[in-house]
Amino acid sequence: MSDHLSPSWTISTRTGRSSASMLVILILVVLAIAAPLFVSRSVVQDLFFIMTMLVLTQCWNLLAGYAGLVSVGQQAFVGFGAYAMFAGVSLLGMDPMAAIMLGGLAALALSVPTAFFVFRLQGAYFAIGTWVIAEIVRLSLAQWKALGGGTGTSLPSGATRDMLGVRFVADLLGVRGPQATDIICYWLALLLAVVTIGSIYKLLRSKQGLGLAAVRDNREAARSVGVDPLLTKSFVYLVAALATGLTGALIYVQKARISPDAAFSVPDWTAYVIFIVVIGGIGTIEGPIIGVIVFYILRSLLADYGSWYLLILGLIGILIMLFAPRGLWGLFTDHTGFQLFPVRRILAGQPKTKDIRGSD
Repeated sequence: MSDHLSPSWTISTRTGRSSASMLVILILVVLAIAAPLFVSRSVVQDLFFIMTMLVLTQCWNLLAGYAGLVSVGQQAFVGFGAYAMFAGVSLLGMDPMAAIMLGGLAALALSVPTAFFVFRLQGAYFAIGTWVIAEIVRLSLAQWKALGGGTGTSLPSGATRDMLGVRFVADLLGVRGPQATDIICYWLALLLAVVTIGSIYKLLRSKQGLGLAAVRDNREAARSVGVDPLLTKSFVYLVAALATGLTGALIYVQKARISPDAAFSVPDWTAYVIFIVVIGGIGTIEGPIIGVIVFYILRSLLADYGSWYLLILGLIGILIMLFAPRGLWGLFTDHTGFQLFPVRRILAGQPKTKDIRGSD
């Protein structure tokens, strides 16, 4: 009998600090749920804006940062989801809560033929192709006279006031109907943000996440190890469309008015989204979170400066790209090594004694 040392290898994505940070995140989520109990209606509306933008940025980051699909046409799914919601409420008499789901499913349905065309394009042609399709969808819906055509329309009077749960929240918190509607929309946006981030984190830690990174870095190499690039990218594209459509529908339930130019706005639903991801850190879950907070602060401070507002945002984006290419979160992790949502695999070896018996 002889003793040999053989390593016992383990693969982990968690660290001690990231595990502790999960408790902090849970506390923040609980506080976010309770926020309408102790903040004003305007703060609830601001929190709604932050949560909806967070979902949009996480979806775009999943496409561009993890799948290598740089789309400048995500406004197609925002607008299409919003218009599907309006059609459900105004034409079919649906409750806005159910119509939000209809908006997400409509965006998912739109993404199927869209993917068929844009996945035949690569690089800059893919980006331009997504924008062209978004414009086609916008121009088509602008002809829909039942929903106001090019000038848009509003939700029927009382539609949001009679939405599922509004009266209960109004009685429970002692607020008026419009404020109760804002609170419900905020809670839905918070739920969507938590589910989106959690789902992306779970995906990136799975085998499918490894395949996604492989496709992004080297498509042919990924195919050689058994990863189907088209299937992997299609899955991500469809999931991002679903979440983006749900968000667009939810945004326009809160707004209660829609028009083609607003619903398919390139600055609002694509340019700002790209700016947020770039300054926060593309290819990280934490980057869009930091980017949304920074963008909200800049928006609050600079919104009264007119065109200077956009110029300053552009200048900040250029400076970040020059001096912190990995974004503010990348700059932070370079100095601290801390990751809130670690997805990098860590290989650790634990030597153990193994008995090997043999006979002469």
